[in-house]
Amino acid sequence: MATNIIESKAAPAPIGPYSQAVMAGNTLYVSGQIPLDQATGQLVVGDIQAETHQVMKNLQYILEEAGMGFHNVVKCSIFVKDLGNFGAINDAYGSYFSTNSPARETVEVSRLPKDVNVEISCIAVKF
Repeated sequence: MATNIIESKAAPAPIGPYSQAVMAGNTLYVSGQIPLDQATGQLVVGDIQAETHQVMKNLQYILEEAGMGFHNVVKCSIFVKDLGNFGAINDAYGSYFSTNSPARETVEVSRLPKDVNVEISCIAVKF
């Protein structure tokens, strides 16, 4: 099966030896995104909902580069520093899925890249 690297100029560049996303057949594997605003080069910090919205925008930019949208997402993984923010993250995250929400797990971790509070990755399928 052929794979293609997907890169969006609107989303932050990888901060390590990985790709923003890899398309394998009809399946897109999107690397974890953090609340980094590519346009300003700054992290969005201080409000977990604003941070989550920035993460979701970064995912959206990558999905769009692959010719997809959130309706193609079948699985998400959410990593958070404080599970006490679960409700606020859900509110922001949920606003991107108008009908069928994808499968998901949310995991509290001790630390994330650049000491952010939330990171989300996803898997999408082109139907």
